[in-house]
Amino acid sequence: MSAPHSRQLVAGMIGGGQGADIGKTHRFAMRLDGHYDLQAGIFGRESSSSRAIGASLGVTAERNYGDAREMAVAEAARADGVDVVVVATPNDSHFEIARAFLGNGISVVCEKPLTQGSASAAELVRIAAANDAILAVPHCYSAYAMVRQAARMVRSGELGAIRFVDVEHASGWASTPLEKEGHKQASWRTNPDIAGFPSVVGDLGTHAFHLLRYITGLEAQRLSGRLQTFVPGRRVFDNATVEIELTGDVPARLWASMAATGHNHGLRIRVYGEKGSLEWQHEDPHHLKVQDPAGTTTVLTHGLSTLHDDASRLTRVGLGHPEGFLEAFANFYSDLAEVLRARRDSTPLPECALSFPTGIDGLIGVQFVEAVAASHHDDSAWKVPASAHRKAAA
Repeated sequence: MSAPHSRQLVAGMIGGGQGADIGKTHRFAMRLDGHYDLQAGIFGRESSSSRAIGASLGVTAERNYGDAREMAVAEAARADGVDVVVVATPNDSHFEIARAFLGNGISVVCEKPLTQGSASAAELVRIAAANDAILAVPHCYSAYAMVRQAARMVRSGELGAIRFVDVEHASGWASTPLEKEGHKQASWRTNPDIAGFPSVVGDLGTHAFHLLRYITGLEAQRLSGRLQTFVPGRRVFDNATVEIELTGDVPARLWASMAATGHNHGLRIRVYGEKGSLEWQHEDPHHLKVQDPAGTTTVLTHGLSTLHDDASRLTRVGLGHPEGFLEAFANFYSDLAEVLRARRDSTPLPECALSFPTGIDGLIGVQFVEAVAASHHDDSAWKVPASAHRKAAA
């Protein structure tokens, strides 16, 4: 019999087939630390392609399924069934697929936005709890070492009282009508039936909003949003600006765009406190810029011996060797693996205040999308997200 924490976790995947870069990212990240063994899945809507991709990944024909519900029931009945399933499909299918597995007691990693509405997102959170399953959402930017460093600095009061937060996820990837050129990702991300009308908020805005919440520990009390469509003829909103009032009346601004011409990934956050400020950019992820009231700039680097333990525990290579997106994604999966293994082996859960985003984070993200859309349709009137109502009632 294997010793506790020695046996790999068995993983499954729904989606991530031909042309789906996010599926490859999940698989690379799961393999990086050797915690997971992909043994089951459905890798596309077209059965022959799904079987071919599954076979290329080492998935046997027996466990290369045609239907998510069939897979959930079959894997739950196996002694060697999957411990966790990754849902890497377009937005409109998340709920039904995740529900099938959670309902059978199988933990789920579901891409964001968690679902297309807060009622269904809340239902997934409820089902996960009722069946003792983990529901995680890969806001993987929170798994960068220097984001963990920023979060610990802010939460420990090193910047003093927070005065203002500015976050943006302004990408230029769809600044032209790619959906009219047969671009697979653009085709569904700009389809309101699949991505929803406030597509950019669900796709990019939820990442920015989670990063804001993760680093500051603050929540949205109310917000005012404005949505635009920059690319002529596009059927969804591709740009959003949101003014937010955070816990303690701290003001914040969020900008999300898929049409920020010339920008690459475009994720950046700046936090201003009474004792100083900090800035982190995804395109330079191994540095964190900190400034004091006199304007003196200190650049903290991934791997420094003086960083907080929250950052150091995620450092894989020595100082001066930059780590990137796949490593951060793998950090997410390593944090998750610690919890999945502890639950599987009946050993103590890890004590880690800064860890992976859960279904609650996914639900709060969906509630954020709904509040922004409601504000926009009411001439940017201030709206209170459902998450704030829930906290006030608690």
